[in-house]
Amino acid sequence: MAPASSNSGREVQVGLESPFGKARAMVFPRSVLAGHGVLEELGRSCVTFDFPKHGSVVTGPRTRAIAGDRAVQILQDAGFTVDLVEAGEATQAEIDRVTDIARTSESRFLVAVGGGSKIDIAKLAATRLAVPWVSVPTSAAHDGISSPRASVRDQKGVSSVEGVVPIGILADTSVIVQAPFRLLASGCADVVSNVTATLDWKLAARLRNEEFSSTASTLAEYAAQEIIDHAALIKPSLEESVWIAIRPMMISGIAMSVAGSSRPCSGSEHLFSHALDRVARTPGLHGEQVGVGAIMMLYLHGADWRRIRTALHTIGAPTTARELGVTSEEVVESLVLAHSLRPERYTILGDNGLTREAAEKLALVTGVIG
Repeated sequence: MAPASSNSGREVQVGLESPFGKARAMVFPRSVLAGHGVLEELGRSCVTFDFPKHGSVVTGPRTRAIAGDRAVQILQDAGFTVDLVEAGEATQAEIDRVTDIARTSESRFLVAVGGGSKIDIAKLAATRLAVPWVSVPTSAAHDGISSPRASVRDQKGVSSVEGVVPIGILADTSVIVQAPFRLLASGCADVVSNVTATLDWKLAARLRNEEFSSTASTLAEYAAQEIIDHAALIKPSLEESVWIAIRPMMISGIAMSVAGSSRPCSGSEHLFSHALDRVARTPGLHGEQVGVGAIMMLYLHGADWRRIRTALHTIGAPTTARELGVTSEEVVESLVLAHSLRPERYTILGDNGLTREAAEKLALVTGVIG
């Protein structure tokens, strides 16, 4: 029996069966709008989704002025009643708080207007409340704008949590281009790191017989290749650069929906980043860290790590510990720790990881430390 779904965006699993012995439900956004001025379509989109009349806009103090207040006005003009909720960083406590506010106000849909943390908060709040949500990114620092995964920060660092896919995405390039270019460069690095993630996934399929989706892998690789091929065109204060970058980011999110996990976009390079979040005194942005991680992990795979390093450098993303703002010791310690963070996820780091000597050599050979 196939999975049942409704306009609410909530998926209901109903006895999945298949004559082939397995089945998978794949949930995608119903509508994706990307381009100049598409924020103005928010009201019409929510009417098309047949949303109930009351919802909440989840935004931040800065993004409220950029697009949050405007989103509220657009929804009100379309006939909705809307609460505005200002959120902070994506911690468990903040997710609990926003969820409780939306529940108390009986919000029947959420609209996330902001960067990665606000989108992740709304994503997980919508998951808990079993209501649909719309993604309206004001920056593009990672591929979470379209994916079912959310990053939650706790005392140990950052963990990846499963959520629901947005029913709609409105990526207004005229809004996103106003964000610091560092965020866009970070998002590009996040997508480029798919190259390593898919290699790790293929390795796990060969050595551990892990379930593998060639479709999801191809989508993730295509997204990475788009960024690499157009690296020279991605520049600060250029709206066309946002357009070039935002589509591969959304495709990465769709690849994870196809896979039913983060596998096509998260491998050993993400383990390195998660380790660095724990080890470093002042970690970099997520995308920046996985980009540097990808350089080193591609070396371990015997792949063309210099090509990836060149693409990241061309875009303006970090390629060294110094550019990340971390120390050589923190990089080496993170490489040694990385394999232990998700032991169920097999990568090029293997079961036992790297010795300190091997980690230091890896970072030196690839120029990450010097």
